[in-house]
Amino acid sequence: MPYDVNQPPVRSRRPVRGGALLAAAALAAACLSGCGGPSGPPEAGAGASPSATATDTPTRRPAGTPEPSGDAKPADPGPEAGAGPLAGKVVVIDPGHNPGNFRHTREINALVDIGTHRKECDTTGTSTNDGHTEAEFTLDVSHRLRTLLEKQGARVQFTQDDDRPFGPCVDERARIGNKASADAVVSVHADGSAAGNRGFHVILPALVKDGSADTTKIVGPSRELGERIAGKFVRATGSKPSNYVGGGTGLDVRGDLGGLNLSTVPKVFIECGNMRDAKDAALLTSSQWRQKAAQGIADGISTYLLG
Repeated sequence: MPYDVNQPPVRSRRPVRGGALLAAAALAAACLSGCGGPSGPPEAGAGASPSATATDTPTRRPAGTPEPSGDAKPADPGPEAGAGPLAGKVVVIDPGHNPGNFRHTREINALVDIGTHRKECDTTGTSTNDGHTEAEFTLDVSHRLRTLLEKQGARVQFTQDDDRPFGPCVDERARIGNKASADAVVSVHADGSAAGNRGFHVILPALVKDGSADTTKIVGPSRELGERIAGKFVRATGSKPSNYVGGGTGLDVRGDLGGLNLSTVPKVFIECGNMRDAKDAALLTSSQWRQKAAQGIADGISTYLLG
């Protein structure tokens, strides 16, 4: 779930306080079939999926170690510096939630300024009914995504890699992307909605200009980034756009997520599926499907960066 995913513990989909406003459904639908690119993809979770309760107990792994998977390939050292079509591009990957958040409920419940109001630092994230946590999922997909982007020459930075006790808070996540002068930032999540709610959706920043939040300059490029990812995600995974958010377009616009409100660089969230639905959960826990998800997101990012 997105990580402004500053949402209370497990409930159905996070409330959309910013309102979902998508431009012409026809245009968005067209983007789902490619968005102009060649055929080939909470805050604290934003678009954030409903947060899970603090009793969700993630499986800990050594910091920086991807979740084991049957089809995982050996780590690739990546291309030489400056090689590849994305050479010179900076991508920040924001894995939603930290596996250690559930041990630090006081810290992640502390309120931070998200521009328009104050909101919880972060949440624990959601989980499947049999205990696979969103935090595990987001790190695994993010590691796969990093490998794919680095092979194309991009410089990739994470907001967290299970290398800190908790967090970072949603405001700090935004600052990390800003400080890196990222060409694109993608926050990886999985939703926690009701059973029967299926599919993915990409969360775009609303036009917000209030307090310390001003998304004026990033609304347009973020929409383009989101449309590219949505179109490529469909092709890579075969998943359909959400049947409960976005009116079938796979796109949702929100103004209540600090990770988007405070960003000064193009940024989106992707809810890859609903962990609380058995059929979606079967996909989200499959290493093969996770690789497809990473490929779809990578394809969307690269087509956006290459124009």
